[in-house]
Amino acid sequence: MLNNIGLPGILLIAVVVLVLFGRGKISSLMGEVGKGITSFKKGVSEGSAELEEDAATEAKDVTPEADKDKA
Repeated sequence: MLNNIGLPGILLIAVVVLVLFGRGKISSLMGEVGKGITSFKKGVSEGSAELEEDAATEAKDVTPEADKDKA
């Protein structure tokens, strides 16, 4: 169904959306989408940096002394 949209169909959809919502609302919506993408990328980079930092530190054995002899 969506394989046959083409350029004229996309232009028609864009015009209808512009008429319904207006230029100001679409502009603010795109600004919010941009902020969301930027925030997502920042979170991903911070998360990967945290994982690398955790991998660099040495793992500690936190098994209680009473349970160590059971293993």
